[in-house]
Amino acid sequence: MTTQASTEKKAVILLSGGLDSATVVAMARAQGYSCYTMSFDYGQRHRAELQAAERVARDLGVIEHKVIGLNLNGIGGSALTDSSIDVPEAPSEGIPVTYVPARNTVFLSLALGWAEVLGARDIFIGVNAVDYSGYPDCRPEFVEAFETLANLATKAGVEGEGFRIQAPLQNLSKADIVQAGVKLGVDYSLTVSCYQADANGFACGKCDSCRLRAEGFAAAGISDPTRYF
Repeated sequence: MTTQASTEKKAVILLSGGLDSATVVAMARAQGYSCYTMSFDYGQRHRAELQAAERVARDLGVIEHKVIGLNLNGIGGSALTDSSIDVPEAPSEGIPVTYVPARNTVFLSLALGWAEVLGARDIFIGVNAVDYSGYPDCRPEFVEAFETLANLATKAGVEGEGFRIQAPLQNLSKADIVQAGVKLGVDYSLTVSCYQADANGFACGKCDSCRLRAEGFAAAGISDPTRYF
């Protein structure tokens, strides 16, 4: 008899609690994956996203949701981890100060470790190269390079059971993402996108992330459930 463990198609999904990552969980679930989600308490100023991630994971029926503690605020260098750097409330030129040094590299590395333990071969990340803030670790080149690394640096990769880094939002506009998520039943009222959300998850309506989110809902012709302070 074939056991469930041997046939189950597992995926580890990075879940921040925001709009994009919630959509990715729904997409993976729709593709038949058993979803294991991972969030990070990394010293971010918008910690309300962690509660949002738990709500999304519960609502979308993931198998297990794991929160990993990190101390990225120990190195600082970003408005999201250093309280002495203000979150900009106007579009920035170049790479903005909300970029967290090496964040997606660190997050994917830990997701890769968990995937190897679980026997999952697919890792999903909600990076986007269309409507995004200009972060270098959201580009297709980064995703491709990390997949190469994943298959060089792991026992599973060396033994021929390769990993895939899936970024299904890579070439979608924010409006496309919202429309896809609504079709898949994502409850966006559970999500928090704001870079300086308060403890209750209320958004500022001024930061880059709030602006992109609002523009996406408007372009999609869908009511935005974001709560603002």
